[in-house]
Amino acid sequence: MAKQIAVAGKGGTGKTSFTALLIRYLVKNNKGSILAVDADANANLNEALGMEVEQTISELITSTKNPKNIPAGMTQETYIEYKLQASLVESDNVDMLVMGGPEGPGCYCFPNNLLRGYMDKLGKNYGYVLMDNEAGLEHISRRVTQDIDYMFVVSDASARSIRSAGRVRQLVDTLKSDVKNIYLIVTKTQNDEDIAALQGEIDKTGLELIGVIPYDPLVAKYDLLSQPLFDLPDNAVAVQAVNAICKKAEI
Repeated sequence: MAKQIAVAGKGGTGKTSFTALLIRYLVKNNKGSILAVDADANANLNEALGMEVEQTISELITSTKNPKNIPAGMTQETYIEYKLQASLVESDNVDMLVMGGPEGPGCYCFPNNLLRGYMDKLGKNYGYVLMDNEAGLEHISRRVTQDIDYMFVVSDASARSIRSAGRVRQLVDTLKSDVKNIYLIVTKTQNDEDIAALQGEIDKTGLELIGVIPYDPLVAKYDLLSQPLFDLPDNAVAVQAVNAICKKAEI
């Protein structure tokens, strides 16, 4: 059974960067086969990993709503399953699915059970399934992903972002999701004084702070040049910080 890892947090916190470097850690340490699922409407995990994606799941589902797009002799369910398999992006180290944003009201409603069944079946082929989520945890709330072994809630070094992380924790409790381990990560810190100043807000979240990722100018440079973060050198500050977090979490 694959280990399920979810990463959540609002946009701009470094959530996707952390997810990419977590995947880098798993690949570099030969931890096993990996399925990455980008469930953020502003999907860019593929860019951080250096992978090209041609079609998102939401685009696929929208295209199947028109009966004219379904080949003769195929049911809508069968056609969606076929297209789901075709939308899987494969590489030597990581395979990927990109959910995409809802194209309209109820975009995901019909295929929820179908998508869940497909994800369950697909996940059995991997050692790890990683999902990069929005702060609203839409795909978790719809039970597309079931049990979660690790959830990392990512916040930048600001009180507002820490409070947002606390709301993610509250949402997890409200959804009654089976999350075995849930941790807070604070990114873009300048020094230890940042964490000291935020400690009161961190305590209110009820989340265990498992580590911090200092601001890394090399990450900013790679983003500026549209270079995959997966290609960062081993001695990069962010790489070393994420590696330490993964080891502490015993992933």
